[in-house]
Amino acid sequence: MSKVYGGSALNLGHTAHDSRAAVDRNREMFAKAVTAGSSRVPRSGARAPWPLIAGPQIHSDLVRCVSDVSGHPLAGDGLITRTPSILLAVLTADCLPIIIVDTKQQAVGVFHAGWRGTLKRIVEKGVGEMRRKFGSRPADLKAAIGPGIRACCYQVGAEIREKFEGQFAYARELFRETKESDEVRQKYPLLFLSARAPGHSELPKKIFLDLAEANRRQLIDAGVSSKNVFDLDQCTSCRSDLFFSHRAEKGKTGRMMAAVGIRLREA
Repeated sequence: MSKVYGGSALNLGHTAHDSRAAVDRNREMFAKAVTAGSSRVPRSGARAPWPLIAGPQIHSDLVRCVSDVSGHPLAGDGLITRTPSILLAVLTADCLPIIIVDTKQQAVGVFHAGWRGTLKRIVEKGVGEMRRKFGSRPADLKAAIGPGIRACCYQVGAEIREKFEGQFAYARELFRETKESDEVRQKYPLLFLSARAPGHSELPKKIFLDLAEANRRQLIDAGVSSKNVFDLDQCTSCRSDLFFSHRAEKGKTGRMMAAVGIRLREA
């Protein structure tokens, strides 16, 4: 466990605040828990834990196909495979983790989607790569959107909205605005009089992005049935008691991990 983030926190990312040894122990516990009841069986016949593969994330649209566990995975924000008994993982602390499964072709993928990756269509391209590499039919895919910062808390700048409007026809549906509240202004309005009609300067607006909806729309546009897109609908910023949140904890936080693998069928 990672005491630096409070007692029993299971930090799974090699952050600046935590020790590598603690994180490695946490990852080992995590992998064992996720693959409980399933183990790789090498030629020796001895049981071995599933290897955990998580490459460097760079807020990109790069999707890497993993066929074996040799070498270190290249940088990117999507991992796909049809190789059994390995875990593919992404790390998050407000960005969305998205898992895609193809039970027909026995293939899986996991993706890290912040606003940059979403703007670059990371999950849409992920579906395309699974189709190209494994012959996956989008109609056969199932997708899960995990915990991440939600529209209630994800405030962004006007420049991000403009970027989305340049990429998506439905971009306006992904954003909402609220006016900044100002108790002092409301109590003493004469202090804020200006020459601007009708006599008061306008309050600044807050802009919020619905990152989960943006990725849900991308999955549907890629051909995944809406009934096969499952959203956990949990906000990391609202529930920093349950999840790591980079924004809520002002940068000093751990990382969660979303992982997926293919279990070998018993003979």
